[in-house]
Amino acid sequence: MTDIQQCVGFPSRRGFLGRAALVAAAAPAAAILPTLVPQAAAAADTGGGLPTFAPVPASAFGPGLNADGYFVGQINDNLYWVTDGFYQSMFLATAEGVVVVDAPPTIGHNLLRAITAATAKAGTPSTVTHLVYSHFHADHIGASSIFGDDVIRVGHVETRSLLRAAGDPHRPPPTVTFTKRHVLELGADRLELAFHGPNHTPDNIFIFAPRHHTLMVVDVLFPGWVPFKNVAISQNVPGWIEAHDIAMSYPWTSLVGGHLGRLGVRADGELQRQYLRDLQTSVQQTMASLDPTPFFQKYGPSGNAWAIFKTYLDAAAGQAAAPVVDKYLGKLGGADVFTIDNAFALFESLRVDTGTLGPFGIRP
Repeated sequence: MTDIQQCVGFPSRRGFLGRAALVAAAAPAAAILPTLVPQAAAAADTGGGLPTFAPVPASAFGPGLNADGYFVGQINDNLYWVTDGFYQSMFLATAEGVVVVDAPPTIGHNLLRAITAATAKAGTPSTVTHLVYSHFHADHIGASSIFGDDVIRVGHVETRSLLRAAGDPHRPPPTVTFTKRHVLELGADRLELAFHGPNHTPDNIFIFAPRHHTLMVVDVLFPGWVPFKNVAISQNVPGWIEAHDIAMSYPWTSLVGGHLGRLGVRADGELQRQYLRDLQTSVQQTMASLDPTPFFQKYGPSGNAWAIFKTYLDAAAGQAAAPVVDKYLGKLGGADVFTIDNAFALFESLRVDTGTLGPFGIRP
């Protein structure tokens, strides 16, 4: 992978935590995401009442950002990726123009700067002809409007339906849609778009660049990190879990996951699948072993049904998460941040999606 910024005279790489401070100094707080705070500073600040978390493994971090707050790198030949440390986009630079996948608003106009830098070095046109939507969520395509009205927007048919309902001027609905598969032929290149069923959202698709051995699937695999809160706030948890196996069935060597600061390799996918298997096993064991009686005894006399469920489910999530946190601290970033939330989501999915009701089964 080539660092385009260094090739075209951008500042050299910085450490991840150092670059967050640079971004904070360069832009108003309202214009950027909350910046990351160096571990030492976070530990020293005891007045804010904020929790302290375990150090993030060095393997979770990606390349440093430039002075504008982004990194653009070459995945393979004319396929590139862009990150701001929180979100990611991908683009293919061809002799006919540029095809972009996703336009996260936190990257915003830096995506245009990245395209200009990469195409100037390659000597190819910088005009964006196509914009592919991975799914309808605004945090991944909310800067679509910066590409204007002439770009061809491509997405799943459900994406168009959801965006028409949303009525967001920053996310114009796709003009080219498909239900199962669609191929963009681009000279010697092709992007294979596929819908394998609902997962994170009802419309989340897989984007594969076969010549580049690169897969982009968003909000499923999180290289170097545990999944975001509540298994990536996925709307279809069984489908999201199955999407891991589907992703790993593709013959990719590089993965663009849509989040955080680095590309993925196959070992990242295997590690996250093992994390999920371990968490699922722990959730199932907790379902079978945690006695709800004390929760009913405590809150039942007052008739507070929500208190019964809240305390039981919180206790179940904590019990299920504990051994998994211990195993993955130092291996995956945020193991102590979101594993309890992920355990809660899996526990609830076990109850309502699979019908594994445990102590809440059919009354005798």
